[in-house]
Amino acid sequence: MARKHDYVVAWLEVRGQRFEILVRPEYAFKYREGEEVDLEDVLWTDIVYKDSRRGLKASPESVKKAFGTDDIRRIADRILREGEIQLTEEQRRKMLEAKRRKIINYIAKNAIDPVTKKPIPASRIEAAMEEARVGIDLYKDAESQAVEIVRKLARPMRIKLARALIQAKIPPQYSGRAYSELRRIGELKKADWLPDGSLLVEREIPAGAQVEVASRIQNIARGQAQVVVKSVG
Repeated sequence: MARKHDYVVAWLEVRGQRFEILVRPEYAFKYREGEEVDLEDVLWTDIVYKDSRRGLKASPESVKKAFGTDDIRRIADRILREGEIQLTEEQRRKMLEAKRRKIINYIAKNAIDPVTKKPIPASRIEAAMEEARVGIDLYKDAESQAVEIVRKLARPMRIKLARALIQAKIPPQYSGRAYSELRRIGELKKADWLPDGSLLVEREIPAGAQVEVASRIQNIARGQAQVVVKSVG
């Protein structure tokens, strides 16, 4: 039997109507941040509710009118990205701490002292964040928050994020999926469709993420993408 906190409610209001789905909280937040998580692992059930606490399902007609589809994956994707995820206080505390650690590790991996060009220890970053009383937003992705936090920390200490520009040419048979996946994990600096259906994309990324992003592109393109990474500081 499922325990109450094995799942939580994610909900979105569309045209004055509330639509709810039941999700596993850890997977739901990972999906929201663009990590490679299958929606089957996120969803507790494939039912769309208007009031899950009372067990009231949303009518198929209202769902189709609100989302333009009855595909649970597309519906869940929109709810998870645009809606709210309800958590207990304990769940929220644990997830905020996990998000804080993720941001600290992200900064430590990608930040340098602009004078010495050396990395900055995570312990020093954490101490600076505590001194600056930096708040963490559970619903905002770690990369965006890290960029903002580094700007704040740059006042009392020497720190900046090293960046890289990744350019990729993806064959036509994989270009559609690649475009969707890359849009999901971040804003593209450039995306051009070639006459043969190939896709040329550019995205500025943290220098420390270049191996991970290049690997993801090659996984999508079955190793057939042409990938170039350039340092931008």
